[in-house]
Amino acid sequence: MTVGKTSVLVLDCAEPVELAAFYAALLGAETRTGSDPDFVEVVGHTGVHLAVRRDHGYAPPSWPRPEDAQQAHLRVLVAPGDMDEAEREAIGLGARPVDTGDSNSGLRDARVYTDPAGHSFTLAVYPARPATTA
Repeated sequence: MTVGKTSVLVLDCAEPVELAAFYAALLGAETRTGSDPDFVEVVGHTGVHLAVRRDHGYAPPSWPRPEDAQQAHLRVLVAPGDMDEAEREAIGLGARPVDTGDSNSGLRDARVYTDPAGHSFTLAVYPARPATTA
């Protein structure tokens, strides 16, 4: 018998409350702080489970420059047709587009940004569900 498990992606940062608030607003989720104020969870009703943790020596990644690793990457899925609105929302919350050599605008189904602490994330269109036959 397999023991039930779940997982959570934890991002290191200098200001966990602020970064958790960014992701909670972006993902339509809420923040939860337990007994450790340096560890804040972001939990949503649609399966979102992310956490941020204070690292007192945190240095943001400089990706996509080749001399530094990406560290972590979050892929935020949006419905077809919602990409432009999702982009406006993310930028309004403090995200910054990443210059990957391609334009972040137009009909592309994936666009790259950094969060306020410098972590990269992608807004990506998830495929439409195929029609079911009766």
